[in-house]
Amino acid sequence: MAFSYTDLKKGVLFIKDGDPYEVIESSFTRMQQRKAVVQAKVRNLISGKIHDFGLQASDSFEEANVEKRPLRFLYQHRGDFVFSDPKDPRQRTTLQSDVVGEKQRWLKPNTDIIALFFRERLINFTIPIKVDLKVIEAPPGVQGDRAQSGTKVVTLETGIAIQAPLFINPGDVIRVNTETGEYVERAEKA
Repeated sequence: MAFSYTDLKKGVLFIKDGDPYEVIESSFTRMQQRKAVVQAKVRNLISGKIHDFGLQASDSFEEANVEKRPLRFLYQHRGDFVFSDPKDPRQRTTLQSDVVGEKQRWLKPNTDIIALFFRERLINFTIPIKVDLKVIEAPPGVQGDRAQSGTKVVTLETGIAIQAPLFINPGDVIRVNTETGEYVERAEKA
C-alpha cells in the first residue's frame, strides 16, 4: 500500500530509503502561493534516530510491515544482547549494544520485551514502562536530613543510579519508570 504525504499521521509506519520509520508528529502547512508541505518528525526504527522531513505532494511512501512479537532478554555478551522466544528458548536472536542504546539501563535477565521485526529481522524493541529492580547500594538515610528533599542516590542491579526515598535500603526491590528514570514505589522490602 502506498501513502501520500498527507497520510503520514502520528503512529504511521512507512519505508523511506529501505528503512522503516514511525511518524512521531506531523503538521500540514501552506505558505502563500506555494505548494502545501507536511512537516514530519519521524523515528528510524532501526537506528532509533529522529529526523525532520519536509514532504511534498510528489512524495509517496510504502507501508512498513513491522511485526511485534514477545521476546525475553537472556544476557549480554561482548556487546551483543541475546533474546529468546518465551515459548521456545532455543530460538535466539541478538542485537548490538548501539541499537539497544539507553534501554540497556533497564534490562536484567528474564525481562520480557516487545520486539519489532522488519522483514524477519529484529530491528528494535520496547521495554515495559515500569520495571522492578533490586537495590544494590544505598547510603543510610539520616532522619531529619532534608537537604535533598528526602531522597538519596541508590544503585540498582543494572548499575544505574537513581534518586529514591530515604527509607530505601540495600536488598529492597523498587519499581522504576523506564521513560523518566524515576522511582515509583517499593515493590518488595528486604
